[in-house]
Amino acid sequence: QVQLVDSGGGLVQPGGSLRLSCAASGSIFNFNAVNWYRQAPGKERELVARITSDGSTTYAPSAKGRFTISRDSAKNTVYLQMNSLKPEDTAVYYCNAVKIGPALVDYWGQGTQVTVSS
Repeated sequence: QVQLVDSGGGLVQPGGSLRLSCAASGSIFNFNAVNWYRQAPGKERELVARITSDGSTTYAPSAKGRFTISRDSAKNTVYLQMNSLKPEDTAVYYCNAVKIGPALVDYWGQGTQVTVSS
């Protein structure tokens, strides 16, 4: 059973930075893609950033230019570096890993709270 452990959230002032981590129990290259989603109170969960097995990255318009998704294969960990944080970035952030085979299977981390406030 694959496990994803999210960490790195916290309280930060506007303009500050945080780095989220998603540690997988197995090789991250077993997944076709690893995503970071977020969900703010009263809102639907939204995709923030994605990194595929070949290293391609995509970002939500709100994240482009401020957030960077990366991976460390030796540590089986995917990161989300978030800079220039805004109050509207406040949400629970979730790591999601997708494996495409005979069926599509996805796994979720437990989430980590990010609060941007002065």
